[in-house]
Amino acid sequence: MTPLVFVHGFMGGSEQWEKQLDELSKEYKLITIDLPGFGKNNQLPAINSIYSFSKWVIAELKKKNIKKYHLLGHSMGGMIVQEMVRKDSQNIDKLILYGTGSLGVLPGRFETIMHSKTRAKNDGASETAARISATWFLDYHNSIAYEGCSKIAKRSSIESILAGLDAMSEWSGEQNLKKLENKTLIIWGDQDRTYLWPQIEILWKNIKNSNLSVIPGCAHAVHLEKPEIFNKVIKDFLNSV
Repeated sequence: MTPLVFVHGFMGGSEQWEKQLDELSKEYKLITIDLPGFGKNNQLPAINSIYSFSKWVIAELKKKNIKKYHLLGHSMGGMIVQEMVRKDSQNIDKLILYGTGSLGVLPGRFETIMHSKTRAKNDGASETAARISATWFLDYHNSIAYEGCSKIAKRSSIESILAGLDAMSEWSGEQNLKKLENKTLIIWGDQDRTYLWPQIEILWKNIKNSNLSVIPGCAHAVHLEKPEIFNKVIKDFLNSV
């Protein structure tokens, strides 16, 4: 069985995939990653480039003796997996780009990355994590899943927050999209405040072997807001010939 590897986004962690582990693990082998500086690996030194994140994840998979695998990346994790495909394409089967784009500088983001950096320095890690993680949900702090997600985000140190913002701001993968040959699923919540439709459209129109799934009434955390639909879409994609 080809495993599915989950790569979380900025201020995320492996524990955010609980609703996927509960359901999808019945049919697939699932591997969740905690990036350096975040989640359960918040004690590891921060990484400040998407390229370096991708090298680290590939190395971790090799340590686990994972050879052929499907790959899912969310948000900043979607940038990381695009770089992973460039480096480890012979081992990657199907690709899922979820709530992400090909540009590190995010046009139309709820606030600019520079503004996020300034506020993070002024407010500190915990307040920054609470504030930004609320934007991932349609109902902000009132979402049922907000508290759990915010708790994970608050594990991030100020060093990893600033390094992650730097990593995104200095990355672009748009020039490589037409070279992606993996069968690809693009998932997007139609109320996402971080990645707006034009960024999703760029992925869809430039990755030649791609399908698009738009989930209505969700923001940046579709897998937590509508997990049943999210899981069904993934199962259909992985099971497709």
